[in-house]
Amino acid sequence: MQSAMSSKMQAADNGAPLPNGFPADAARLATMMRNNPKIQLAFVALGGWDTHARQGAASGQLAGRLAPLGLGLATLAERLGPMFDDTTVVVMSEFGRTARENGNGGTDHGHGNAMWLLGGKIAGGKVLGDWKGVGDADLNEGRDLPVTTDFRTVLAQVAERHLRLPDRQLAQLFPDMPRGAGALQLYRG
Repeated sequence: MQSAMSSKMQAADNGAPLPNGFPADAARLATMMRNNPKIQLAFVALGGWDTHARQGAASGQLAGRLAPLGLGLATLAERLGPMFDDTTVVVMSEFGRTARENGNGGTDHGHGNAMWLLGGKIAGGKVLGDWKGVGDADLNEGRDLPVTTDFRTVLAQVAERHLRLPDRQLAQLFPDMPRGAGALQLYRG
């Protein structure tokens, strides 16, 4: 049974490694970025987030994944030094999780989730979006967080404010995207 579950999780990760090695990867990425200022975009995929069973709390699977993720992000910021002031980091997933635990001590696939933005010019320290709560009436289909912010509006503002893409390129990058990306105020100033 355990090997079948492991096989399913590896397939869900599409080859992405667990975050255990992310702190070292983040340190190498920071070194590459410091040594080559032409690097404008980097991508790291991490797996192990499909926690249908034994998700746990402070000591479960999820905590075991979040700890190296957090350490890696802190390492990246520290190793970038002053370059972090001109860096935007986006942490996101393609799906959320249910608000309630399932019978296996985990959570199932859901709709709404969180995106984290970090960086020197990010107006941080707050939660943006439309938070209704986790009461049954507030949940999508009574089970998971509803999607209240189109992820493209977040990425479009990053592309516009950080990468300085003009409207023409934004329209090509995000065709048919709803307008109003600037309403979130992700950046300071």
